[in-house]
Amino acid sequence: MSLKDQITDDMKAAMRAKDSERLGTIRLLTAAMKQKEVDERIELDDAAVIAIVDKMLKQRKDSIDAFEKAGRQDLADKEIAEVKVLQVYLPARLSADEVAAEVKAIVAELGAELGRSAGPGDMGKVMGAVKAKLAGKADMGQVSAAVKAALAG
Repeated sequence: MSLKDQITDDMKAAMRAKDSERLGTIRLLTAAMKQKEVDERIELDDAAVIAIVDKMLKQRKDSIDAFEKAGRQDLADKEIAEVKVLQVYLPARLSADEVAAEVKAIVAELGAELGRSAGPGDMGKVMGAVKAKLAGKADMGQVSAAVKAALAG
C-alpha cells in the first residue's frame, strides 16, 4: 500500500471514529498533496508525499516556536498535536551518529570526484548530494550541521 493510500485510509478511519483533531490534520495533508498534483500535473509517489509531510512539520515547528514566544500555549499545543499526527507518515529517522557517518561518506566521495578534499566552499554541492540521499530520513537542520562539521574538520 502506498503512503498516499494509507493517508486516505487513515482519513476514513478518523471520520468513522469522529476524531476531529486528527481528521483536520490529515485533511490539511491531503489538500497539500492534491495541490502539488494539480500544480505540477503529476501523480505523487511516496518520496514526494514524505517531502510534503517534512515541509508541513517544519512549518508546524516554526509556528510552535512563534506561539511559545508570544505566550500562546493554547495555539502551540494545537500545533504540537498536529506534529504528532504528521510524524506517523515519516519513515524512521536516522540518529545523529548515522547522519554524521552518511555525511562523511558523501564528503569523501565528493572529494574523490573533485580530485581534492572537499572544503567549506563545497557546502552547496555536498548539501545537494546529501539531500538527495537522506530526504525524509533525517532532519535537514541536523544534516546541515553535520555537513558544516565534516567540511570544517
